[in-house]
Amino acid sequence: MSSESFFLATLGCRVNQYESQAISEALQRRGLLRVETPEQAGNIYVNSCAVTARAVQDLKKSLRRLKSQAPQARIIVTGCAAQAFKKELSALKEVDLVVPQSGKKSLLTSSFPKDYSPDSGRDFYIHGYFRARPVVKVQDGCSRGCSFCIVPSTRGAPASRSPEVVLREIQGLVKNGYREVVISGINLALYGVDLGTGHDFWDLVQYLEQNLAPQWQGRLRLRLSSLDPAQIDSRALDIISASSLLCPHFHLALQSASPPILARMRRSHYQPRDAVFFVEQMKSTLPLFALGADILVGFPGESPADFECTRELIQALPLTYAHVFTYSPRPGTLAAGFPDQITEHVKNQRSQDLKRVLKNKRTAFAHRLLQEKRLRLVMETSTTGMSEYYIKCDLKYPSEGLNPGDTVSAAPSGIQDSKLLVEVLAHSW
Repeated sequence: MSSESFFLATLGCRVNQYESQAISEALQRRGLLRVETPEQAGNIYVNSCAVTARAVQDLKKSLRRLKSQAPQARIIVTGCAAQAFKKELSALKEVDLVVPQSGKKSLLTSSFPKDYSPDSGRDFYIHGYFRARPVVKVQDGCSRGCSFCIVPSTRGAPASRSPEVVLREIQGLVKNGYREVVISGINLALYGVDLGTGHDFWDLVQYLEQNLAPQWQGRLRLRLSSLDPAQIDSRALDIISASSLLCPHFHLALQSASPPILARMRRSHYQPRDAVFFVEQMKSTLPLFALGADILVGFPGESPADFECTRELIQALPLTYAHVFTYSPRPGTLAAGFPDQITEHVKNQRSQDLKRVLKNKRTAFAHRLLQEKRLRLVMETSTTGMSEYYIKCDLKYPSEGLNPGDTVSAAPSGIQDSKLLVEVLAHSW
């Protein structure tokens, strides 16, 4: 173990993963060695999440485990939980230093490569990634004020990165061999509100298409992260339909299909029919696409009828997967003080009910993909790749020379243990 070595653990969202990569690169530029296990580290950085009560519980469990594995290591906690629970985390015996989310940039070095050109001074920026499919953060923060969400108090007001900086970062990743980039943010619907240019997220998507497609069409794909249903208007559909780079995969932050519950969530800026409109319009352009969603069950006051509205919409939409969360009160949020909280038993029942419905839908989608002649994979291991439809595929037969990040054309050939099996057609798209 050396004080000049570090281990980095990341909890939470894709934006956290992106920021962890930027921190890792910064520490390595300062001469520190990144190690693969905590036991080898002199410093352990934990990038935390606070979006649910379970996330904070998981953080504390992780801290105890890491300290037992590396008792001599210095543990530094940063991220959203460090912002919301700084005093509580600082009191833990396992923790040596707490760096709130607002101070996370202080972990970055001031000596950057010559090609480093962030938005303003020292900022997050990456040149590689710890996985085969890198995330690029284009937006941070939120001012939406959803009654259940702690994020505005942990990440602050919306902050957008300029299109030029985003493009340079993606071009650098492509130059370094990456062939899929995930465009992510805390609330993509708020992209551009702080730039003063009048441009929104779809302007950014169009800009990336115009500047990347001439050279990289057919060799690079962009995948969109979670979208607000209110973002999906006719202009968005036109830009999606005209794109040669976007994956046929979309994820909507639905949360609920009950209008009264959406109003209590302070999310009445869209309605369930917006998701239905999107699906109907997309079907006329893309005969096949993956559709995911975020669903929050057990929100205060959610009646059986409210829950049934959500269940019916999930059943009706061609969802291929969804992230189902059970509501947990977050300190400082409006919903935490609502009197009509739902019992844990009921919340868990509703969550399991939706997960059963979604499991069947995912299996049905895998069977639908068996009809396709070709899928385009980005390999995540030597035997498993991610398709453009956001479903992992296992190679039926080993194929020599494949590494994470390689692109593969493959033919679906069967389903085993709920996994799609494919046979390699070519070691490229």
